[in-house]
Amino acid sequence: MRYGNVAGKLARTVFGVVLCSASFSSQAQAVNPSAPEQTLPPLTLAQAETVAIANQPRMLAAQLRARASAQRIREARSSLYPTIAFNATGVGVADTGTATAAGALTTSSISDRFAYGGNLVQLVTDFGRTSALIASSRSSAEAQADLATLTTAQVKLNVRRAYYEVLGSEAVLHAADDALNNRKLISKQIGALAQSQLRSTLDVNFAGVLESEAELAVVRAQSTVQQMRVHLASTMGLQQPIVAPVADVALPAPLDADPTSLLPQADTQRADLSAAQAQQKAAAQFALSEKRLSYPTLSAAGVAGEIPFHDHTLHDNYAAAGFNLNIPVFNGGLFAARRSEAELEASARTRDAEELKLEVNEQVRDGWYRADEAFRSLDVSARLVAQSKEALRLAKARYDAGLGSIVELNEAQLNETSAEIGAADATYSYLISRADLDYAAGLLN
Repeated sequence: MRYGNVAGKLARTVFGVVLCSASFSSQAQAVNPSAPEQTLPPLTLAQAETVAIANQPRMLAAQLRARASAQRIREARSSLYPTIAFNATGVGVADTGTATAAGALTTSSISDRFAYGGNLVQLVTDFGRTSALIASSRSSAEAQADLATLTTAQVKLNVRRAYYEVLGSEAVLHAADDALNNRKLISKQIGALAQSQLRSTLDVNFAGVLESEAELAVVRAQSTVQQMRVHLASTMGLQQPIVAPVADVALPAPLDADPTSLLPQADTQRADLSAAQAQQKAAAQFALSEKRLSYPTLSAAGVAGEIPFHDHTLHDNYAAAGFNLNIPVFNGGLFAARRSEAELEASARTRDAEELKLEVNEQVRDGWYRADEAFRSLDVSARLVAQSKEALRLAKARYDAGLGSIVELNEAQLNETSAEIGAADATYSYLISRADLDYAAGLLN
């Protein structure tokens, strides 16, 4: 098996999520794309998350929607307050003998005049319908706020995954660089031995092919690093490339003994589960308000004003007060249908919340098992690297002593490089798995 094929495939697939370079915004550290990377302070994970929360359009949109949803509480509560309006009316060339009128001019309005005044309407009671609408709006606003919190967790998760994948791609590049340097050294040594007729021309050609394949793997790994930095920039809400180095991170604390301990935490902290429960409450309150549509509505009204210009049939001012009791009798079953629709929707929302809780339970357990698998792979990968280095040392000694072939040496080099890439994959796969588990348990809110 050739190194170039394997290393190229690993460099493309182990960390295949597309990422790119990004610069810090003014809220983090400014980065000059033209400045040498060595002069720039490293980008930390905490800084990347801070920039993403401040700049990510998705995050800002969720916050605006939460604020907009809170305004619906005021909209629903406005029905409890009086409605006051100012009116001005003018009528000319009226026939005082007219007894009827059509349109906006009622019988009492058929008089020459100009009048102005105000009217006030106050809801006395609708037997709790408005209160139920307010409670429904409040629960909907809470759900939208929970969704904004969920967006925060998703943004952090995306940043962490992108950040770890940048580190992983750079680890692959480092392994490819080491392999290339080793191939160059061996190729140079074989060339010198061939000039002394101690090695064949076939060994020289074979070493040159292996060196070219290692160089191709480096080119591919370099491209992957740049692609991953682009995606990191997108997750941070930035457009300019990051040329600063990315700081490495320490491994998190060991996992709990089993995923059961994380389930209660997920039930209380998962923002999407809280949003589903709030939406169910909102639907239940709305169903109650629809039920109260068939209740009577009592309102009080008052009007008063001046009539500076009028004919002899009118006074100089006017004032009146009264009430209106509206009792629904029959409307073709409209209210009954609306009530039934709202109650069915509330029941559906309850089932949605139950289904989401099952999904959260599954995500936590699945995330824990994946993280545990990745953690146990770390020790195996480290042993494999040590064993492959020793095998390469022995293969090199055998080849130098004339006891081994170039094919054997190449196989040992390939195994050592693959082990290095596998170790990088194991380390950053574990970090990504822990980020997924933290999100599933609601720890990224």
